[in-house]
Amino acid sequence: RRACLRPPPAMANRRVSAFSVYRSLTAENGNGLSQQTDEHSNKMSQEKQKRSLHLSRRSKIIKRKQKYLKVKMESLVDIHIVNDAEILQRTNECAEKEPTGPHVKTKINGKRVRRIKKMKSKSKKAAALSNNLPTSCSTVKNAASSRAEFPSKTFQSKDSRPWTGPSLSILLRDLRHIQNSKERSDKLFEWLIAPVAPKKFFSDIWEKTPALIRRHNNNYYKGLFSSEDFDRILREDHVNFGVHLDVTSYFDGEKETHTPTGRALPVVVWDFYKNGCSLRLLNPQTFSGTVWNILSILQESFGSMVGANVYLTPPGNQGFAPHYDDIEAFVIQLEGKKSWRVYDPRSNEEILPNVSSRNFTQQEMGTPIMDTVLEAGDMLYFPRGFTHQATCTSEVHSLHVTLSTYQRNSWGDLLHKLFPGALDLAIEDDVEFREGLPLDYLEYMGVQNSEREDDPRRESFNKKIYNLMRKLLKYAPIDAAVDQKAKNYIHDCLPPVLTKEELACTVYSAPARWRDGGPRNVVLQIRGSTRIRMLRSNIGRLCGENGSILLYYTIENSRDYHKEEEKCIEIDPELADGVELLLCSYPQYIKVDSLPAGNLDDKISLAAALYEKGLLMTEYPLLPKRD
Repeated sequence: RRACLRPPPAMANRRVSAFSVYRSLTAENGNGLSQQTDEHSNKMSQEKQKRSLHLSRRSKIIKRKQKYLKVKMESLVDIHIVNDAEILQRTNECAEKEPTGPHVKTKINGKRVRRIKKMKSKSKKAAALSNNLPTSCSTVKNAASSRAEFPSKTFQSKDSRPWTGPSLSILLRDLRHIQNSKERSDKLFEWLIAPVAPKKFFSDIWEKTPALIRRHNNNYYKGLFSSEDFDRILREDHVNFGVHLDVTSYFDGEKETHTPTGRALPVVVWDFYKNGCSLRLLNPQTFSGTVWNILSILQESFGSMVGANVYLTPPGNQGFAPHYDDIEAFVIQLEGKKSWRVYDPRSNEEILPNVSSRNFTQQEMGTPIMDTVLEAGDMLYFPRGFTHQATCTSEVHSLHVTLSTYQRNSWGDLLHKLFPGALDLAIEDDVEFREGLPLDYLEYMGVQNSEREDDPRRESFNKKIYNLMRKLLKYAPIDAAVDQKAKNYIHDCLPPVLTKEELACTVYSAPARWRDGGPRNVVLQIRGSTRIRMLRSNIGRLCGENGSILLYYTIENSRDYHKEEEKCIEIDPELADGVELLLCSYPQYIKVDSLPAGNLDDKISLAAALYEKGLLMTEYPLLPKRD
């Protein structure tokens, strides 16, 4: 049977390959196959030539279009880029015009997606072309040129359709579920300046040019503050003239202050208002929980204190003379209308100043770069140094709140902290800084000797000073200076507003009670497995001072600006690494036994001390030990 399965010897040795078949076919057909291959290759070459000609024509057309678009864009003064508000509005309009029903749902979604992609691609092309335009055609100049001369063209939103974002109450409710306080702050600021993107704001507008954001939505900022809140505060809270409330007027080019002393009673305040006086409520966060909550959240986005003033002006009146401020101002129109005029800085000294200006006269004012009327729901931003004045329109009263930040938060302010410390270190370490001055230096130095330029002793003296200044740089304690700035920031900050979930996991909800003749539930169960974290990202700051390590914190600050002294606790050097880990690992929870702070008892003691100060929270509410 096995022999039958084997092939015959002749069949086993005969092997047929594909190459032999190909040779036999070519031998039979002669030159026929070669002719077919030549014709095929000719056709392929012709197709390639046609394709290359088509591509070259297409590239020429694309280049012509790009050249035409560039010339067209250069001829425009303003560059309009489609924003998310327009995309959303056009999408809604398309949805209203198109048929509805289950059979056309897929078709509608497809059209909507294609339209959105088309508008986004157009906006990207416009943005790409705008980057290649000369500076004179751009709405905002680059940072280098803005230092020498501010742009005369201001930023203004152009979309005339209403912008309907989430209401303030819904936004604050949603923010409670964001665990990271920095992300919470970024979301709130994004809502505050919508539809302008924060990235665009900080790259093109911040510290460079005023910006007007129109929303055509009177209820956008509803719930932030109102004239009814103003009246309630006067009736229910203890408001003092000069401390919490100013009364001013501006007639015939002169500002007058009518602020009396004592408590600001409603009958007195509203009599001033009826006689044409403007009312300024200072630090409204002291009386308004909503304003307090918003400012305490926003201060984490800027790393600087965020303050506020509320202005109530009767129709057809003005309360303040033209002036510029030393803060970045966000003017939020809450009720009524107000006419604003904004002017460029008049000199380089007025660009981003460290102090506010005096009151200017109308004769000192030039041509405004912005002359507009703010309506409820609109926002106006202008950097420090831009002179401004505002007049209430004759039809209706005006109520607006100005949010302010970045006061004394410049590089120069940091150097104020840096150089004294550097000089102390240099004097202590380098004998050259301790050498005595020349005996006769008063004879050739000073203002009265400044014209003696040919005296070689002056040149030698100046050279010595320059050399010491160079050596001073290596002693600059940059981190220590930053810590001092952070210490001031911590003192300026508002205390955080805690949510219900946060309160349940902090010392403020501890179940300690007096019951049955004595205290109960005093001792809380903090174990090595308890997971903890700091309450906020800016809740505290470690600073080294005079050989001690101090933790400055905000939780006990007052809602009144600097009403309380700065608060701090001293940290044992052996436990400092544990505090630093808690500060740097926010918003992650960390087990108590993983803190780098000695043995387990030391770790629990550190956690308990910070918990009792209200600086940290646990992942879940702590249960009391049974008494």
